[in-house]
Amino acid sequence: MLRANDPAQASDAILRPVSRHFSLGAPQLRERYLAAALFVLTLAALFGPALPAAAWHIPHFVDSRPWLGVPNAGDVLSNLAFLAMGVWGSERLRGRNDAPVGASWFFVGLILTCLGSGFYHLDPDMPQRLVADRLGMAVAFAGFLGIAASERISTRAGEAVLVLMMVAGLLAAWVARVNLTPWVVVQFGGMALAMGLALTRPRPGALGVPLGGVIVFYVLAKLFELGDATIFEATGHIVSGHTLKHLAAALAAWPVIRALRDRRVG
Repeated sequence: MLRANDPAQASDAILRPVSRHFSLGAPQLRERYLAAALFVLTLAALFGPALPAAAWHIPHFVDSRPWLGVPNAGDVLSNLAFLAMGVWGSERLRGRNDAPVGASWFFVGLILTCLGSGFYHLDPDMPQRLVADRLGMAVAFAGFLGIAASERISTRAGEAVLVLMMVAGLLAAWVARVNLTPWVVVQFGGMALAMGLALTRPRPGALGVPLGGVIVFYVLAKLFELGDATIFEATGHIVSGHTLKHLAAALAAWPVIRALRDRRVG
């Protein structure tokens, strides 16, 4: 028990955990590697050859069938899966103090993706709508990379990556109207970074989010996207590859949600 004449000890006892949480000490080895990777991605985004956005925009998706007055119903309504996973994940975060950095933004990003992607697919012949689609994706992606960095490196690394990728992703989504290079770097370079983090051991005290599971669903979504017409024909026009892409991408949240089920700290 502290004596009344020991105010310095009392102050130290209070401030010690705070200073540890907001430590600005020397970077760890993994933090240095992460900073180097982010620096390389920044250079690629800023100085890489410009990719004209118009050449990469494919306004036609194979399944344009309406349903109950909703145009392109398969590609529009499948976005509700993002809403469901975002709400479910946000509910899992209630009453927790052990969630990894970026988890709340990850689930908010899924909800925004539902709104943005649904808005775009209502009329995909308007490329301007792609901005709304990409903004939600940028938020979700920043949240996931924040989770990955905090799980595998450190809390402060997760916080830094969350902020940097949020800013970079939102700017890249806007610039993609005229130059797609920054968006390609954010999306594919960021996923390469996530794969590298998935190959490292979780840090002590991490929640244990299976990053590999998230990446598997992401890769599956990309394969469905590339096979849009092929899958549509193979299923007898039941479902298109792009519709399945939305469902697979939404399921990428399931490994995070499952990890949040394992522990609950009041």
